[in-house]
Amino acid sequence: MHAQFLRCLLAAFISASLLLSASSPSHAKRAEPRKETAATEDLMREHGILCRILLVYRQSAARLRQNPASVDKDALIAAAALFRDFGEDYHERLEETHVFPVVRKLQGSAADYPLILVDQHQRGRIYTDAILAYAGKDKLTTDDAAALATILENMASMYQNHAAREDTIVFPAWKRALTARRYKEMGDLFERIEVKRFGLDGFEKAAAQIAAIENKLGYSDLAQFTAPVLSCVDP
Repeated sequence: MHAQFLRCLLAAFISASLLLSASSPSHAKRAEPRKETAATEDLMREHGILCRILLVYRQSAARLRQNPASVDKDALIAAAALFRDFGEDYHERLEETHVFPVVRKLQGSAADYPLILVDQHQRGRIYTDAILAYAGKDKLTTDDAAALATILENMASMYQNHAAREDTIVFPAWKRALTARRYKEMGDLFERIEVKRFGLDGFEKAAAQIAAIENKLGYSDLAQFTAPVLSCVDP
């Protein structure tokens, strides 16, 4: 149990350290001005980071069912720690504080989503705890591996649907509800919150971190996911 705690604590420390490294000399030398990012673009590209973690979850689940020893548990812990730090403790807080309260007051079906989305945020935190707990074990039994695979698959299924609804229903409704000036102010606010939490280039550092995780697990080559050629194209 002590080893499991230390493993999880180390992964969380690594995740936070990578995201807070903006004060390094290489960043201090950057002279070019930062380009503004619109509020919904900011939210949706953050979804891109989270969806890449979910793809890691799906691929790892398949491996866990076939050969548990083939999955790098430390990399999986790092992925879950990134989801918690960048997704649950940052991105979801933006939504719950600044997006959902506006959408709840709208007329139409979009107003029904925030209650479900918040419930899924809370459920996701329980699943992230479970991922960290299982992956933090010194050794996975066959039953452990099967349970972890199911947890990863369920988390991926829930959050991929979650993010898709936000991108295509909730965020557009939120943007339409704001004046152009208010929308611009929200983009500026999101940028300040990101810089305060992660330093400069928080998104870029998160992207670099998930790329390193993908590389460690052998998922970095996009070509490997190209669908195979069909032997017959006629139904």
